Amino acid sequence: MSAFVEIRHLHKEFQGHTAINDLSVSLEGGQIVGLVGPDGAGKTTLIRLINGLLKPTSGSISIDGADISAERKKLKDIIGYMPQKFGLYEDLTVIENLRLHAKLHNVSESEQKIQFKKMLEFTDLTRFTERLAGALSGGMKQKLGLACSLLGHPRLLLLDEPGVGVDPISRQELWRMVNELLRDDVLVLWSTSYLDEAELCKNVLLLNESKLLFSGDPKELTQKLDGRVYFLKGVSDRRQMLSRLLDHPNVIDGVIQGSLLRLVFKEGEMPSLKMLGDLGNDDLELVSATPRFEDAFMEILGSKISGHSVLANRLSELPKSETITVRAQGLVKRYGNFTAADHIDFEIKQGEIFGLLGPNGAGKSTTFKMLCGLLKPTEGNAFIKGIDLKKNGPKARQHLGYMAQKFSQYDGLSLLQNLQFFAGIYGLKGKELKTEIETIVSIFHFEPYLNMETEKLPLGIKQCLALSCAVMHKPPVLFLDEPTSGVAPVMRREFWNHINGMVSKGTTVLVTTHFMDEAEYCDRMAMIYRGKTIAMGTPDELKRKMQDEEHPNPSMSDVFIRLVEESDMEVST
Repeated sequence: MSAFVEIRHLHKEFQGHTAINDLSVSLEGGQIVGLVGPDGAGKTTLIRLINGLLKPTSGSISIDGADISAERKKLKDIIGYMPQKFGLYEDLTVIENLRLHAKLHNVSESEQKIQFKKMLEFTDLTRFTERLAGALSGGMKQKLGLACSLLGHPRLLLLDEPGVGVDPISRQELWRMVNELLRDDVLVLWSTSYLDEAELCKNVLLLNESKLLFSGDPKELTQKLDGRVYFLKGVSDRRQMLSRLLDHPNVIDGVIQGSLLRLVFKEGEMPSLKMLGDLGNDDLELVSATPRFEDAFMEILGSKISGHSVLANRLSELPKSETITVRAQGLVKRYGNFTAADHIDFEIKQGEIFGLLGPNGAGKSTTFKMLCGLLKPTEGNAFIKGIDLKKNGPKARQHLGYMAQKFSQYDGLSLLQNLQFFAGIYGLKGKELKTEIETIVSIFHFEPYLNMETEKLPLGIKQCLALSCAVMHKPPVLFLDEPTSGVAPVMRREFWNHINGMVSKGTTVLVTTHFMDEAEYCDRMAMIYRGKTIAMGTPDELKRKMQDEEHPNPSMSDVFIRLVEESDMEVST
């Protein structure tokens, strides 16, 4: 089969910065091609070049035999494009967005009726045609964006991070919808930071620092790690042990997976406990694990994460205590007849990571905001270090650092100005303010971005800035609302290295996430659905409850999906 997209010696520079470096690849129709790589690797630039939104510095791109630079107008009707940032008009309704994109794709009025009916049924948005796009949940927005990109029957579908900020169920539905669309002449290029999605692709392109490191079946990379991935069982302090082993010369990657540590070893001698040295525990056991694409991804990038967190080292160690640091007591939030949070109850001890999981629109962020004092509960109470937020909100918030789900810094200010502004808000002055900012800049390598306006920062740097502003005043309690949404695996490792380090010093963390592998870092978690708590426990406890013949070793994604499905079944009966 001849290639549908042909890229030859593609090169793109922006003011002396190389974004794509001598890229050559051939892509056939009838497949989903995963586009993966860390932040700044060139993924979005490549998609925009293929779409004709950017012109190459040199090299060529042809689609179905036509050069994109010379024949953009001819090719635009066979290309569907879903940008990374929500590319729809939030002040238009669902149906108005569809009409606008239909006109852009030259879809006739008679054909519009047919396609709109099909797309609305396909995305399950028929009930929401008159709802403003800005009022949709994250998953519904992504479905609408996909529907708009499919108008006109494109033969090339370019999806730039369609799963960002979307829960596992919505991502599963997106994959189902795209797979149903595949025909022999359709090519889908799917950029993603979820590497479990990359494993579903027939072909992946792995970019790093503007260069193509790998092109082919993801299994080719994964198989190279056979015999080098192991679980370490019997660990008493997971965070302390992971920190130690990440600095071991024979360990190239490691993550927490429930009560276990998942370790990837350097190629060479057979992994053994003896190789790891004296770990101070005779009950430890190494058990072979099946390699994942993420393991291979980390190895090929050569981006080993240190177990040493300079951010955590700034903190004084808090006295260990069984004290309840955060308490949600019967929290209820109603908007008219709609109940966003319905009698939410949980307690978090000092030095514990507590996770809130749930689909988009389940009530997680509403609960977060009530616990921060940003929303007044309809009923119930929230306490931070024993202080009732209703009675003394300002005093309670002094103990709190908050990283919002949506980037909360000021776009009109530079990175440095944002740091200075938030340092001032948190009461830092004089020498302390200067020292703290210098430390943060050094930790996150912000030097090249200090004078850049935040709206122009790479996503990963934005997230690091948001975390920096939340922890600058060294709060004993940290609230993180989807802190790594859209961030590549390497930076997510770095984030969690810092979080684990801070928790080891006694910091208490409440976190929401759509990355189910991150949920494994939690000591305990609550599953929120339709405003109610439908399950609570440790990651291992929740996985054990879901074990059956079909799922003898369920993942957290399996747990998430099945808990929601079981809740729906209970409601329907």
